[in-house]
Amino acid sequence: MNVSKSANVSIEPVSDKRSLKTFIRVPWSIYAEDPCWVPPLIMERKQSLSARNPFFRHARWQAWVALQNDRPVGRISAQIDELHLERYQDATGFFGCLEAVDDPAVFAALFDVAESWLRDQGMTRARGPFSLSVNQEVGLLVDNFDTPPFLMMGHAPPYYGAAIERLGYTGVKDLLAYQMTPQFEAPKVMEALCARIGKRVRMRSLRRKDKHAELELMRDIFNDAWSDNWSFTPFTEEEFRHIGQELLPLIPDDFIQIAELDGEPVAFIVLMPNVNEAIADLNGRLLPFGWARLLWRLKVRFPKTGRVSLMGVRRHLHHTRLGPALAFMTIRALHPATLRLDMGDVELSWILEDNHGMRGIIESLGGHVTKRYRVYDKNLASGAGIDV
Repeated sequence: MNVSKSANVSIEPVSDKRSLKTFIRVPWSIYAEDPCWVPPLIMERKQSLSARNPFFRHARWQAWVALQNDRPVGRISAQIDELHLERYQDATGFFGCLEAVDDPAVFAALFDVAESWLRDQGMTRARGPFSLSVNQEVGLLVDNFDTPPFLMMGHAPPYYGAAIERLGYTGVKDLLAYQMTPQFEAPKVMEALCARIGKRVRMRSLRRKDKHAELELMRDIFNDAWSDNWSFTPFTEEEFRHIGQELLPLIPDDFIQIAELDGEPVAFIVLMPNVNEAIADLNGRLLPFGWARLLWRLKVRFPKTGRVSLMGVRRHLHHTRLGPALAFMTIRALHPATLRLDMGDVELSWILEDNHGMRGIIESLGGHVTKRYRVYDKNLASGAGIDV
C-alpha cells in the first residue's frame, strides 16, 4: 500500500517479510559503483531488524522504501526509544537506515513520511541517523569517503549531508573515528603516572567460563562511565547479553581487558576484529561457500585490523589523575594480543568531538582522526533545524 507519492516517487511501508527483504537490499543499488562499501551479511541484517532484537523491547519503529517506476531507490526508518524518553523527557524520535539515490525528491519523500510518523507518535524533534539506537550505528559519514568503514561503522555517499540539510536539519554533534598502531610509544608523563599507581592496578583478560557475569560487569561499567555523555541511553541486560552472544565467539579472550583498582573492577576495553575485512567480497551471502570462507578468514588468517568499540572508566574516576591512567592502561594492555596476531592499525570509534580528555589520550599515543560522522536534529514543530 502506498502511503505517499511525490514527483513520481512512491513510499511504501515495510510491513512483511517481502518488503523487509526489499528494504535490506536497497544499499546494493546505491553503492553498486562504490569500491569502499562493504555489503552487510543479509542474515545478520534480518536478525537485527527482527522482533527478536532486544532493542524492540523498549522501542517501536517503522520503515519505508522509496520506489520510482517500481524500482527501489531509497529507504528510511523512524524509531522511538522509550528509555531515551524516560531519561530526557524531550519528545525526541529518531531516523536511521537512510539510503537514497542522488535525487532531492526521493530524500524529501522519505523524510516527509518518517517525520509524519514521528509527529503522529507525539514527537517534536527528529534526530539521526541512528540505526537503530545510540548504542548501535550512529551518525552520517561526512569526511573521508575513500576508505572502507570498520565493523559496525557507517558508510555514505558524499551527497547525503547536503540532501539532509536542505530538508531543514542542522548538525548537532560530530563523532570521530581515530586510527592508531597498537605498537605506540607512550608519553613519559603517562608512563610515570602508571608506574606510581601500578601496584594498585591489575589488568586481566575475559574469564570466558564466567561470561555471563563478565558481560554484566562490563555493562555496569559502561552504563556508569557513559552516563553523562550526550544522548546516552543505557544498555539493558538483555541487549548486552545479545551483543555478547553475537560477538564473543569472534573475540579472543585477551582482546577484552578489565582493569581492577585495589581489587575492584573499574575499567574495561573491547577490541573487535574488523570483520569487514572478512566479509567484503561475500556480497552479503554466506551460502553456498561464504560460511567456509568467513570461518577460515576469522579463525586461521584473522583480520589484520580491529576496532575498539566498547571502553569505559567508572564515572567517579573521570576527573582524577587515575581516570586517564586507567584509560591508557586498558589500551596498552591490548598490545600483547595485537602483537601475537600480527595486527596492524586499530580504529577507536566513535569519540565525541568535544570529549577532549579522551581525544588527548588517543592523540598522545599517535592516534589521528580518519573519519568524521555527524548527527542531525530538526524541530518537527517549526520544520527548522535547531541546536541543543
